[in-house]
Amino acid sequence: MANLLLKAFFSLFLISAATAAGDSPFIIAHKKASLTRLKSGAERVSVSIDIYNQGFSTAYDVSLVDHSWPQDAFDVISGNISQSWEKLDAGGVLSHSFELEAKRQGMFYGAPAVITFRIPTKAAPQEAYSTSILPLDILAEITPEKKFDLAKRLLAKYGSQISVISIVALFVYLMVTPSKSSGASKKKR
Repeated sequence: MANLLLKAFFSLFLISAATAAGDSPFIIAHKKASLTRLKSGAERVSVSIDIYNQGFSTAYDVSLVDHSWPQDAFDVISGNISQSWEKLDAGGVLSHSFELEAKRQGMFYGAPAVITFRIPTKAAPQEAYSTSILPLDILAEITPEKKFDLAKRLLAKYGSQISVISIVALFVYLMVTPSKSSGASKKKR
């Protein structure tokens, strides 16, 4: 009887520990970067980081730091590479973005951003990492072949929509414009 009571107490302890672990914030962060070529020849990098709380409780003192952009290669044009929030509710989303200007040419491989947050049941701050970005070819020369490949890719992707829109536009144009043959067949009196 004592052995059965001990097993029941032990299994109850395991179930409560599993439930307590499932009742914490689960932070997922997605980092995106895109390049924009300016007419002046400079290139800007737009960075966006979305932070999701997929857990069942609130994360407090959430801070984001992205030190993967070296100062000798990039200037911050708008926004900050770090941001803090008071809390992130369960199921909530936080977004942060900033813009950089590239100083030098070459491939850039960015590291994940670091998100720190606090859980009320633990004294030590918790850390989460964002996804990495794909390599960026900063200030790369665009050859005519690449432009042609880009046009082929766009045509392959959106060609059917372009042809449907063109046919509809042609049909509307033919319906709206008056026919010239109807005026020529009438005799003037």
